[in-house]
Amino acid sequence: MKKVYITNGTENYLGKLANEHLQENTLLLVSPDNAALLHETEGDTFFKEGRNYEVLDSVGEVVKNGFAVFNNIPVTEEGRPLFEHRFKNRAGKIETEPGFLALRVLRPTNSDTYVIFTLWEDEKSFLDWKESNSFKTAHKKQGTSEGLDQQKQVFPRPSYITSFRVKEA
Repeated sequence: MKKVYITNGTENYLGKLANEHLQENTLLLVSPDNAALLHETEGDTFFKEGRNYEVLDSVGEVVKNGFAVFNNIPVTEEGRPLFEHRFKNRAGKIETEPGFLALRVLRPTNSDTYVIFTLWEDEKSFLDWKESNSFKTAHKKQGTSEGLDQQKQVFPRPSYITSFRVKEA
């Protein structure tokens, strides 16, 4: 099974770490106030610390450029089957959006927070998708009584988004 590992640190330190492991599939991610290194592999990671995930769904290739978005979604233990079922049966419309590069639905192995990771050619492509009909269709139940986001037995606290620019290490 494919796995993703994510660790945080300074941009300089994480860049050096990525350069020490050039044979590995890594992404150096930077934002004005944060840096992260993502490692995608079928084996173990070289990270000493970090967050570990199993890949539930994978579309596209993780490439070393673009704009990365993490939708961090805390899910209760009892809510996991319902949440995973929803993503396994998603419409798949995001894949046809201009500028879309990759998607990973990540199940946490050492926390309660799932990550929906998307990679875009640039920030504008991501923002355009958020205004698109396919986004509206995929999120049409959100905020309604039918939406998963309203079920406290599934989501113990609000989700949040983090975004990064992909940088060459």
